[in-house]
Amino acid sequence: MAMLDTAAQSLRERTLNALSPETWPFSLEWLPADAYLVGGAVRDALLSSRCLRGFCASAAAAQPLASRRHRRREYLDLDFVMPADAVKTAKQIASHYLAGFVVLDADRQMARVVFSRLTIDFAQQEGETLAADLGRRDFTINAIAYHLQRGELVDPLGGCADLEAGIIRMVSRQNLQDDPLRLLRAYRQAAQLGFAIEPETSSTIGELAPHLSRVAAERVRVEVEFMLDNACGTIFLQAAFENSLLAPWFPSATAAGLARVAAVDRAFVLLAECWPDLGVKLQASLLETQKTSWLSIAKLASLLNPDPQKAETELLYLKYSRMELRATLAALKSLPQLQAGPMSLREQYFFFQEVGEAFPAACVLAVASGVEKEAISPTIDRYLDPQDPAAHPTALVTGTDLMSALNLPRGKQIGKLLTEIQIAQVEGKVSTAAEALEFAAQLLN
Repeated sequence: MAMLDTAAQSLRERTLNALSPETWPFSLEWLPADAYLVGGAVRDALLSSRCLRGFCASAAAAQPLASRRHRRREYLDLDFVMPADAVKTAKQIASHYLAGFVVLDADRQMARVVFSRLTIDFAQQEGETLAADLGRRDFTINAIAYHLQRGELVDPLGGCADLEAGIIRMVSRQNLQDDPLRLLRAYRQAAQLGFAIEPETSSTIGELAPHLSRVAAERVRVEVEFMLDNACGTIFLQAAFENSLLAPWFPSATAAGLARVAAVDRAFVLLAECWPDLGVKLQASLLETQKTSWLSIAKLASLLNPDPQKAETELLYLKYSRMELRATLAALKSLPQLQAGPMSLREQYFFFQEVGEAFPAACVLAVASGVEKEAISPTIDRYLDPQDPAAHPTALVTGTDLMSALNLPRGKQIGKLLTEIQIAQVEGKVSTAAEALEFAAQLLN
């Protein structure tokens, strides 16, 4: 028994060290004596403090766990539960430290405090005991509580054992039915942690799959986006599809489409090896404020109807942003051109105008769809050359120059002349402003 106590004490100490509360921007003295940390922070701290042998099936599966820890170092999300005064505690901490404060649910006594690198949610305990509150959660690995001051772990549902085994296990069927997003979240967390979904839980998810249609599109999209943005998520996205979870939200998704998602991952590796700069661009976000990567845009396109108009309807239904919608549709529209074979210089100019910044997504989607990388190698080289006149045209003259030099009125004719000058530049016919004006005069004659 003494050895067990020593082991338990060691685990508590390692868990506390993994949480690093001394780095938090508030003192633990502000927490009530009966406040417990719950949820993902406890789970991740236990994963950090334990031996991770057996947690991930492969090095690839370990990747999301590593990246998850990296994100947690940059920004923390904490959840505390207490029998009473949750909103009052949150307000006191926010007031003392001049942090952001918002009441999330007055009836259920839930509030949030926001620091620059830390968000804390405070919630009133549901049920008469802490164990009852934990019994309302989604999966056993998320139903573990930790008392920071006492170093006390509360694990009534065997979550630690499931962490050790690398298993996602439901707390109860009813809990999944009460919040159907948890059905999809099981696959997202399995991808995130490199875990397996316990067979009975997987079977129950399949039975409850129709309930997912009740969930708001924005919430579904967040879970799907994580799996699209992670190579480790592809296999779990496939499993979610096979369990009928994607049908209400991606009506055009097929087994072939899911296979193409996996092919996009392989195509990315192939292209990144040949063109490292292209690999960097594929992993980059659409915008600094937009977490979606160009690689995930290619995967998203694989789940949609190949008809851009129908795909647009599906994206609007899922409440994707305008930027994500434009990027995905550009990749879809450009795919047939890459599949069709070599393009003339004129065709290449218009192709790059149409695809725009979505070229990396269209490129990896084309290779995933069976186009040989050698067939589009010249197009990739053009895109990666910032001086290339087809992929990155620079104007030799302006519309004002044309109107002044050729005595032309403002109108559509000016735009057409500018386009022809750009194409002539791509074809090597003009390279200076004087040559461009002379070329335009010849076109008019």
